[in-house]
Amino acid sequence: MMRRAVVKGVGHYLPERVVPNAEFEKSLDTTDAWIKARSGIERRHFAASDQNTSDLAANAAMAALAMAGMDGNDIDAIVVATSTADLTFPSAATMVQHAIGNTKGFAVDVQAVCAGFVYALSNANALILSGQAERVLVIGAETFSRIMDWTDRSTCVLFGDGAGALVLEAEDGDGTNADRGILATDLNSDGRYKDLLYVDGGVSTQNTGVLRMEGKEVFRHAVEKLAQTADTALAKVGLGPDDVTWVVPHQANIRIIQSTAKKLGVGMDRVVVTVQDHGNTSAASIPLALSVGVANGQIKQGDLIVTEAIGGGLAWGAVVIRW
Repeated sequence: MMRRAVVKGVGHYLPERVVPNAEFEKSLDTTDAWIKARSGIERRHFAASDQNTSDLAANAAMAALAMAGMDGNDIDAIVVATSTADLTFPSAATMVQHAIGNTKGFAVDVQAVCAGFVYALSNANALILSGQAERVLVIGAETFSRIMDWTDRSTCVLFGDGAGALVLEAEDGDGTNADRGILATDLNSDGRYKDLLYVDGGVSTQNTGVLRMEGKEVFRHAVEKLAQTADTALAKVGLGPDDVTWVVPHQANIRIIQSTAKKLGVGMDRVVVTVQDHGNTSAASIPLALSVGVANGQIKQGDLIVTEAIGGGLAWGAVVIRW
């Protein structure tokens, strides 16, 4: 017998405003065709001026709770992955806690940029396995449109806003890789590469800053490290790429997704792809893709899912889940 963190509900929220590639043609030396060819992105969503990250997160949370048949006070812990929290403090997670009517649990933010949701899932799993929580709400939410340099055509066309959420609940499994729930996690970071993807400001520097990226270098590291972390996580529970039903990767760039799948030995017919509709929503991208995959009838109970992501830090990791 082994305690497992099992997915009970999933949900997502996208802001109403849809921004097609053509909108950037008005202000930048770019085209819809160039953006699509480079990234696979066709459109993305931007939050309204009166919407904050916690608002997006709370909407996704309510959708996940509804699928799980729970209300806010059924939750023991809330973990929000974000790099674009509303305020320096308190955490976005405490704002979500209030919005969903939770008064008995605890809430915390996790910051690992695009790898944030993988880190949040791993931490939520640890809370459940250690007995500190029975039910954990895990959310990835971002408003990256607030940290873009709108004169930099190589970055500002890539990112979007949104949120996705999962409800995890403790259940007893047999301790085999046939159990439902989170089966394995693998987390990594290497601060030597911090200058490849970063925001050039922050609280301590007294400057809000905007996103900066060395695209070619990030691409090179991404393909190698994403395939490696997925293989490592699978191997921890005696599984390999052939056992995977769906790869649900961080949705950064279609060429990274394709190259990583090829390196893993998984066909694109087993990869959930949403980057064309959402752009790169950083920590929100994996839960968004999971929720869309369930809504589309792709992801079903019993499926073996591998999620993997890499972001600024560099930070990267993977989680293996039996749905």
